[in-house]
Amino acid sequence: MKLHFIAIGGSAMHNLAIALNRIGNKVTGSDDQIFEPSKSRLVKEGILPEVEGWFPEKISSEIDAVILGMHAREDNPELLKAIELKIPVYSYPEYIYEQTKHQKRIVIGGSHGKTTITSMVLHAAKTLNVSINYMVGAQLEGYDCMVKLDKNAAFAVLEGDEYLSSPIDRRPKFHLYQPDVGFISGIAWDHINVFPTFENYVEQFDIFCSKINPKGQLIYNTEDPEVNKLGQKWKDKLETIPYATPKYDVLENSTLVHFEGKEYEMQLFGAHNLQNLMGAMEICKTMNIDAHDFLNAMKTFTGAGKRLQKVVENTDFVMYKDFAHSPSKLKATTSAVKEQYPCRKLFAYMELHTFSSLNKAFLPLYDNAMNKADSAVVYFNPSVVEHKKLPALTKEEVQHAFGGNVVVMDDAKEVLNHIHHQKWHNTALLMMSSGNFDGIDFEKLGEELVNTL
Repeated sequence: MKLHFIAIGGSAMHNLAIALNRIGNKVTGSDDQIFEPSKSRLVKEGILPEVEGWFPEKISSEIDAVILGMHAREDNPELLKAIELKIPVYSYPEYIYEQTKHQKRIVIGGSHGKTTITSMVLHAAKTLNVSINYMVGAQLEGYDCMVKLDKNAAFAVLEGDEYLSSPIDRRPKFHLYQPDVGFISGIAWDHINVFPTFENYVEQFDIFCSKINPKGQLIYNTEDPEVNKLGQKWKDKLETIPYATPKYDVLENSTLVHFEGKEYEMQLFGAHNLQNLMGAMEICKTMNIDAHDFLNAMKTFTGAGKRLQKVVENTDFVMYKDFAHSPSKLKATTSAVKEQYPCRKLFAYMELHTFSSLNKAFLPLYDNAMNKADSAVVYFNPSVVEHKKLPALTKEEVQHAFGGNVVVMDDAKEVLNHIHHQKWHNTALLMMSSGNFDGIDFEKLGEELVNTL
């Protein structure tokens, strides 16, 4: 097949391009901006566009399909040329479906935990030598491509994002995969620029359930009220499989999980991560992996990239970075670190960076989201608010929304200064953002703090 990618530099798009190139397709692409690490990966694969920009002359009737990324616009000249020539145009999720429609598709949905759960399944499958296809929305350590499309694999494990599919397809991505096994970890209002009410957001997960194969399965988290409602609603139409947090004991540097009379020592910690573990176990059971084999395999799992990822540690200081940015993720992450280090002072720093988090209508949902931290700082960049064309925020408005003793800052230098003026003996530091606090190098910061002890 000759395939052309419009907006090939996207984090998901470049991975799909690489995966399709590796199985023998002729892949070309265009983009007006390509950043790292996409750029280096496309160079290594030999499919980096020679010049940035859009070139309709690249589109000819020789192309079998065009794959359209979310970064492109509806009036993209290459897209218009493809439509004119009647070349099939697919969104990213549509083409993933086309490549996996003869396999058992397991789609992992939910407002939080998708990447962690998917990476758990991948770790177990790799450890137990089970061949699977996959699509993961974030870069994981040990993988040079986050999409695999092998025609001989029996299973395809797909991270099911609820965001829009493409500029010309306003359906959520996870509505297009038509799963044989659907999975929902939790529902907490997000993407309010697309789903203006909580009810509208929840409806997308109900629609997702309706897309599951009628003879398929729905794995759902009973501890999330909205997810549990869906589990009950669909139990007469699908085979429903509930899961919940297991019994566990917190050890000094690990967690002891109790399951069916046996104990498993995990490097994971926190109730939310262990809840995810049980969900991943149920997914693996649908791939004929024994539950106890799964738990044994998970003893060596250290976590997904940027999800409670340890940056540095010595005898009385530890630093973690985490992708957490929504209220539910903040609560789960700060609670997990405090539970694991109950005798240490927890310093938690969080950056408001996404459209939803910087929106005044959404801010009240952060009430007490960081109350497990002994010291909590929230940072936002006023220029990012302006760039997203949102009403200006004040530090007072953010502090009022979070409540408690949260300190609010709007200058990244002030955040660094605040960190460097703390005493770090017998402490845990947690840096949470979907960005990077406007350029803070977490690894360098961790080394600096360790050297002060």
